[in-house]
Order: sequence, then structure tokens, then C-alpha cells
Amino acid sequence: MSPKAAPVSPLAPAAFPNLPAIRGVEAAIGRAGYYKHDRPDLLLVRLPETTRAAGVFTTNAVGSAPTDWSKAALKARKGAVRGLLANAGCANSFTGRAGYDAARRALAAAGDAVGAPAEALLAASTGVIGVPLDDAKARAVLPTLARTLQPIDWRAAAGAIMTTDTFPKGAGATARIGDRKAAIAGIAKGSGMIAPNMATMLAFVFTDAAIPAPVLQKLLRQANEESFNAITVDADRSTNDCVFLFATGAIDHAPVRNADDEALADFRKKLRAVLADLAIQIVRDGEGATKLVKVAVTGAESDKAAKIIVRTICESPLVKTAIAGEDANWGRIVMAVGRSDQKIDRDRLSVKFGALWAAKNGAVSKTYDEEKMSAYMRGSELEITVDVGVGDGRATMHTCDLTKRYVEINGDYRS
Repeated sequence: MSPKAAPVSPLAPAAFPNLPAIRGVEAAIGRAGYYKHDRPDLLLVRLPETTRAAGVFTTNAVGSAPTDWSKAALKARKGAVRGLLANAGCANSFTGRAGYDAARRALAAAGDAVGAPAEALLAASTGVIGVPLDDAKARAVLPTLARTLQPIDWRAAAGAIMTTDTFPKGAGATARIGDRKAAIAGIAKGSGMIAPNMATMLAFVFTDAAIPAPVLQKLLRQANEESFNAITVDADRSTNDCVFLFATGAIDHAPVRNADDEALADFRKKLRAVLADLAIQIVRDGEGATKLVKVAVTGAESDKAAKIIVRTICESPLVKTAIAGEDANWGRIVMAVGRSDQKIDRDRLSVKFGALWAAKNGAVSKTYDEEKMSAYMRGSELEITVDVGVGDGRATMHTCDLTKRYVEINGDYRS
């Protein structure tokens, strides 16, 4: 299926947000030709020498050439980076040495374009797995792209990394660090193959704050756990998932030494909000999705147990298809809870849709009303709460329904 032909998700935001400028971030968007149709598929970002970066990566054992490269680059340079090269249309995953060498050649050309060594750039790719990157296509256009570097156009940058996405995704905020203001802006792509276990899809977040790389890394991991690690579309974790956080150091604020520094309190809050916004936009764009669903689990033995239970619910095809059919089939939810292999109290198990109780203390709720429940299920945004009755553990995750359209999109993906 051609991504450009996809109808925009009915859950899409009304418009792309107006993101704040980040001092020091320049970008160029072009077409290398990784798609047959005419669309941008290459993003080049140039960053100042003061930039520090952090990243979190997929735990998929196959991985990819760009994730391997970026992990090594961050470690070797202790977070000191000068740019980013991202492409859509080819994942360059499961491509062995040939894929890694192709990434290296493309990054060498990108380094020349931004005036930095290849090792100072991070890489990200998305698209079909098992096809080596044709780096000659990227190298052919990078000199031209270098001449068009300018303050980043967030919407265009988000559009350049889309695959089956139906809309570009962006989020931003302004945070206080001491007595100074720092901007945060980010873009992301993702629609299918979404089941995080660190992050999922691609996301690039930028700030003009001056934050050391180790502090950035901890901030990112903390924020990631509550955002990209709290969504799922289809239970499939990509080989190329990564989230990068770049701090250009353009703001002259008091030095920060650790992620728990009181001066970073507002920044931590705003960073989490930006990542959460981007993550939920990905669920809104879930392939074929018509319902955005927030599932909360309470009363678990621990927060870890609650997260396992909530993920089991959110990734159950039977639960997701019931939601697509606007059926409050709480029996399927109970089934998913039971197969999570976590401790529960069957006689205290309760399930609620919005404010409507379907089951209470191990039995059908005495207030259950099929007509009211059906009316609630016709909404485009739903909330399901499950209490398993054994402790204080809790977790929340966002998911979407599973429709015939998902099968169509993925059945036609390579054709």
C-alpha cells in the first residue's frame, strides 16, 4: 500500500502543533528515492558542538545497522554529537555487514555535509526489513541537502520519516530551569509494529537546555517508561525502535549535576508531557484504528505485575476486536487478566468501562445496563479500568482497536 494514499486516521489531532524553536538545530529534508512515489524520505539534522545526546533503543534481538551504529556512537563520544541522519523506506535491518557498511558510507557523506566526522552523527532508519540500505541514493542528494540547512521545519521533518503513518506527529513545551526558560520540541513516527520494551518507532526530541549526557540519559529513561513504554498497537516490537534526546546547550542556566536536581523539576515534568503526547499520537495513528483506549489496572501485587496485566489486556486480539465491534465484552478482559500469570483475586476482580461497572467483585455488576454500555462503546475515546484485588500495584497503558483495515494495510505492505 502506498503511504501517501492512506486516509488520515479518524483519531488524528485537528492540526500539527506550533512547536517552539530550538536554538542551534538546523535541518534539511529531501528525497533519496527509497519510495517509488514522490515523497520526502531523508532527514539531515545539524547540531552545534555544545550538543549532548541520549538514546534508548529496541530490545528486539535482531536490531539493525542504525541502532548498532548509534549505540556505539553515543558510548564512544560520551553523548557529544553533531547531527542525525534519518531515512524512511528502508529499515536496513537483518542486513549483516553489508547493511552496516552502507550506513557507515551514508553517515560519512552526512558528516561531510554538516562538517563533522561520521562518528559524531546518529542514525535512524524505518521501512522494510531485510533490504540493505542503498547508500548511493542518500549520498547523491546529501551535498544538495547541505546547502539547504536551516532552522528546522518541524512539520516537514516529521513528514519525512513517516511510513504507514497517516499524519505527522509533533509535540512541544517550554520549561523553567532555575530562572531561565528552555524549549522542548519533538517529532515521532509510528503506526504499526508498535509494542514497546524500551521505546518504539522513531522519536527525536530536542531542547536548547545545557544538560550533561549522563543526566539526559537518566531523564530520557524515566520519561520513556511512562510514555513510549506505555503504549501498544499490535504487540510487535520493531527492530529499529529508538528515541533520541538532544540538548544543544544554547541556554545559559545554572549547571545541573543530576537528574533529580530540583532545578530540573519543571523540565522533567514538561519532558514527560512531550514524550507522552508523541506516544499517544502514535496510538491515535495505529494502523486501521478507530478507537483510542486507555486501560488502567489497579489492585495488583506490584507495579511490575500491574504493567504485565495491563499489557496482556491491551495486546489481546480478542479484546481489541471486541472494542472495534463496540462490544463491552468484559469476559474477554477477564480472560486476558487470568492469562497474564500474575496474582489476582478472582472474587474481587472488577471491570469498569468509563464510569459504568460491568463486573464487580467477581460477578456481573448489579448496576450493569447493556443500553448504556453500548452507547459508551460507540465513543472514539474509551477508558477501561480493571481492579484485580490483591495489592496496591497500578499501571496504565494506551492501545487501540483491531480492525479489518489493519489486515489490509499489512497484507499489502510490500506490494
